[in-house]
Amino acid sequence: MKKIYLLLVFYVCSVLNLKGQVIKEGSRQIHLDFHTSGLIENIGEDFSKAQFQEALKIGNVNSINLFAKGHHGYSYYNTNLGTRHPHLKFDLLKEQIEACHELGITAQVYFTVGWSQKDADEHPEWILKNKNGTTDKLETLKKLGPNDKLPNFTWRLLAPSNGYDELILEQVEEICKNYQIDGFWFDILQAYPNYSESNKALMKKDGVDLNNDKEVLDYSINQMKSFMERCNKLVHSYKPNIPIYYNGITNIKRANNLRYNLFDFNTKQDLEDLPTTWDGYDIFPFRSKFFAADGKQIVAMSGKFHSSWGEFGGFKHKDALLYEAASMVAFGANVNIGDQLHPSGKMDLETYRNIGHAFDYVEKIEEYGIGGKHISNIGYYYPFNVRSGEGTARMLLENQINFNVINRLDDWSELETIIIPSATKLNNKIVSKLNTFLGRGGKLLIMGKSILKNNSELWFDIGAQYIGQPKYDIDYTVINQKLNGNDLVESPFLNYNAAHRFRVQDAEVLASIKEPYFSRTPASFSSHQNTPYKLQDSEHSAIFRKGNIIYIAHNLDEMYFSSGARIHRDLFKEVLDIFHNNPLVKVDLQSSGRINLLHQPEKSRYVLHLLYATPIQRGRAQVIEDLVPIYDTDVQINLKKNIKKVFTVPGNKKLKIKKRNEKTFVRVPKFEAHVALVIEY
Repeated sequence: MKKIYLLLVFYVCSVLNLKGQVIKEGSRQIHLDFHTSGLIENIGEDFSKAQFQEALKIGNVNSINLFAKGHHGYSYYNTNLGTRHPHLKFDLLKEQIEACHELGITAQVYFTVGWSQKDADEHPEWILKNKNGTTDKLETLKKLGPNDKLPNFTWRLLAPSNGYDELILEQVEEICKNYQIDGFWFDILQAYPNYSESNKALMKKDGVDLNNDKEVLDYSINQMKSFMERCNKLVHSYKPNIPIYYNGITNIKRANNLRYNLFDFNTKQDLEDLPTTWDGYDIFPFRSKFFAADGKQIVAMSGKFHSSWGEFGGFKHKDALLYEAASMVAFGANVNIGDQLHPSGKMDLETYRNIGHAFDYVEKIEEYGIGGKHISNIGYYYPFNVRSGEGTARMLLENQINFNVINRLDDWSELETIIIPSATKLNNKIVSKLNTFLGRGGKLLIMGKSILKNNSELWFDIGAQYIGQPKYDIDYTVINQKLNGNDLVESPFLNYNAAHRFRVQDAEVLASIKEPYFSRTPASFSSHQNTPYKLQDSEHSAIFRKGNIIYIAHNLDEMYFSSGARIHRDLFKEVLDIFHNNPLVKVDLQSSGRINLLHQPEKSRYVLHLLYATPIQRGRAQVIEDLVPIYDTDVQINLKKNIKKVFTVPGNKKLKIKKRNEKTFVRVPKFEAHVALVIEY
């Protein structure tokens, strides 16, 4: 009966697509890598539809990315335009798609763009080159002996232009004509200037000044945009409204992705984060908030591996997978776990038992998270700078301060406080919007050099005169009584980078600065690390307030990113608490706790997600080992709604509501890894 129901669901989705409705991918996805060398024989020999389906059932999977073409340049389907893997004797893609559709599982097609070894070997003119006419990967390959181990992820990067784009489009059209696919997943698009000889010839023809770096970059980016635009048009001419995603352009650490809004060509946003060995567990939360403003479907990606992609025999513990999957739902995203198919075509059932452990939990909670609207009255402006941006995000996340990333959020009317990290490059447009925000009573917390318009002018009146850059390598902060609500030390504490110098004129000083006797140099040093402080206060201040603006002179976020001193995180929270004293939710958890508030207005409810796990560094990987029980977590809710009921998911346990001063209080008796509080109004 269940099989008939799933088939009916799949049929209905297909009909909706024909009528022009966007197909939504499944909530419990697999990304099934299959980058398989031409040196390996008997490819797919042990593939069995029944065994393939058994794995997907064990994993409780409802959506999967299947391979059409991988990084070795081989195709896994019958093609007249590419090269089917030399040791594959049948149409593997067709068999896999049919197996998925029989179970009502949507099947998206993976297609490599930037890394394709066979195409790079046969068409070196397609390889993207830097200004020096080479690539880092080519230099690496030249230095290797025949028996040296090839470093991981050593592929030459191809640019989708100069004929390579046409080949891709022809192969994509072939797939669209011959296969019942439910989406496209294009991999490895990276926005770099392309100085290959073929591209330089084209640029000269089109009048580009090759000595002008920006012109070359603009030209290369426009080539990529043209490829994606033509590809989207082609795909949707055959398969209207199926999801299309280009991987690499949602990486917000790459400035060109943001500068040129390359992710606008995606019909959904997949966020590839392998927290174990890439960027850690706190990248995904603020990336999800950055892209949530678009209103597009969000898919969070991790892997089943202990380390990263392509790790055969590597396993992440099932409890870690459960935590990651719960976190993805908590931040409003579909869940995608990466796997890699063995060259034989046989699925590893142990992998899918582990994934099933996580996906069974996802199925219990997904309706209370996926697609929910992120809501907060604190806005955080992402500065497009890793150290500053992630440092601020970590201080917020570790203090359980719920926030929205507002760069792409048009409506700031619900915000009460906005945080400007230290490396933010403001401009007249942003400042005009911030002044409107201040004019209606909004509050602004600004850090570091982001206040500077040019050498001496300031973007906002903060009641102080800028008197110059730091004179010393470090300095010390001394707080006053207003900042002592969190047991901060009252003696001077170290700042690993000295503050910009501001002489306060008509602002309230919240913290002063003591300077060292001298900077630490070969000619002047004292003790092992940093010079001690002079006893008298300096003429410039560390933190001060004028009206609805608080200014922190130090790059507090960058220091926390680099050094992780809790005293800096606690100071940040104390400053924020001074004028942001009415958060929508307040949760009593330790620093490893994470929270997120979602709104589901169509169901007249908010959902507050609580998470707790402690990533531990084990060699080169971060691991989650201990999902400890958390007891008696107090939650304060300050929503402008008449709250009727609060209950936990999973479990549907109704919580006792207490009212005090127009605020709602509940206590969560116990949870492990994750719990959602459903707040009905």
